[in-house]
Amino acid sequence: MTMTAGLGFKLEHLDEALTARNPGLWFEVHAENYMVDGGPRLRALVALAERFAISLHGVGLSLVSVEPPAEDHLGRLRALSDLIGPAAISDHLAWQKWEGAHHADFLPFPRTREALDIAAGNVARVQDALRRPILVENPSLYVDLPGHELDEASFLTELAQRTGCGLLVDVNNIFVSAANLRFSAEARIDAIPASIIGEIHLAGHRPDPDPDSGLLIDSHDAPISDPVWLLYRRLIDRIGARPTLIERDDEVPPFPELMLERDRAHHLLEQRMLIDA
Repeated sequence: MTMTAGLGFKLEHLDEALTARNPGLWFEVHAENYMVDGGPRLRALVALAERFAISLHGVGLSLVSVEPPAEDHLGRLRALSDLIGPAAISDHLAWQKWEGAHHADFLPFPRTREALDIAAGNVARVQDALRRPILVENPSLYVDLPGHELDEASFLTELAQRTGCGLLVDVNNIFVSAANLRFSAEARIDAIPASIIGEIHLAGHRPDPDPDSGLLIDSHDAPISDPVWLLYRRLIDRIGARPTLIERDDEVPPFPELMLERDRAHHLLEQRMLIDA
């Protein structure tokens, strides 16, 4: 079965997920939540993987940190990958580690040649440990740091060319970043080569609770906005169908409500595949 549109898996939805029969459905989990030796969470994931394709989405590799990914973390991720046999493994273009501390947020960085070397080295270490390519996700940005030598699309493209990794294009992240840093979301999404895009994410956002900031926050706690749907349609009209995930990490609605958004993406992908056939 071809993967079309998927959902971020929540344990409270296990029974409904296991009985879903929607064509092309797949699920994604945050890898670190399942890098354990056993227990009910891991059993639930194994049961899900017996019926559906699974994507492992990491939040802890810190790919742009000067400190390389920890060997024990990579070992546990490899063990989970070997157990589940995921369709894809991904993580974020950001840094989180500094002098032994691990920060919860995905922190920005100047896109310099030095940063590209660091990211490429870390991606290569991860791929060597996992014995497979990974996907790297573009970040949500809230401040335009000084010192950039490459634009984001060029940075990601060269990273993929140097390491053999693919890209996970988060359309909402592009929309949020464009609104916050005042650039064209359409131009940014058009600049990413189709050949290196392996997966797409869609999610919701909200205005910053501080009315003076004027920022959009990549909150993952709201329905996908109409402008993000339009940007998604623009992307797949150019590159063709790609596995697409609906993310909701807070204010999670009932499973059937999530499936409505999932089915909307599925139908758009079906239409694209029919046109391209």
